[in-house]
Amino acid sequence: MALMMNVKTIISTSVAIIATGAMFACVAPFASADSAQTSAVVSSRSFPKASSVKKNLFAESTSTSVDENSKWGGIETLDVPQTESQGEKEAAAAAAAQKAADEAAAAQSAAAAAASRSEQRASIPQVDLGKMTGTGAELASFSLKFQGYPYVAGGNTPAGWDCSGFVQYVFSQFGISLPRTSGAQATVGTPVASLADAKPGDILANGTHAAIYIGNGQVMNAMNPVQGTAVSDVSVFGGAGYSIRRVM
Repeated sequence: MALMMNVKTIISTSVAIIATGAMFACVAPFASADSAQTSAVVSSRSFPKASSVKKNLFAESTSTSVDENSKWGGIETLDVPQTESQGEKEAAAAAAAQKAADEAAAAQSAAAAAASRSEQRASIPQVDLGKMTGTGAELASFSLKFQGYPYVAGGNTPAGWDCSGFVQYVFSQFGISLPRTSGAQATVGTPVASLADAKPGDILANGTHAAIYIGNGQVMNAMNPVQGTAVSDVSVFGGAGYSIRRVM
């Protein structure tokens, strides 16, 4: 009897153990599946697939703006010195050198012209008007005061005159009004037959030039922009014919 009870107890215990193991065997797969599904979901949501960064670098680099009223601690008013490039420095130096050369050439030309006028005056026998009398001699002597005055085309004052403007001005100082052009001045007063008969104060003129006779075959006249107003001989007419007119 006791043996049978022990056998029953062992059988019951074994059945219970087997049943319990079967239950766990059924439950574990479901747990494992649920756990795997949960893990997969968490992994998928926690670690999304990486993609390239989308940035508009050009837009970012050009979108910055500054308020014109912004204050930067005074840096916006700094006086930054301007510097020159090597090329600009060389160009400035070349321009300065050229200017200096031009000025030196102009000064040399002016000096040469002055020397030429001095030589010309020295080569022409001077007339002693102090030994001559009469209004014409006085006029001729007065005209010599303007040696070296400038020649200016169209002018008729000491500030600058051309040949006929000079003659017109000198005669006006003696109360005589003359025409403006050399051609018209060649018709005033009374004619003089030849240079041998000419007297100081007479006018020598043609259509291109006019001068005041001062004696000894010489005239006082406004010659050109280089020589200015000076004494010359009658060859200044270049061999062309001229009239000799006496108005005093």
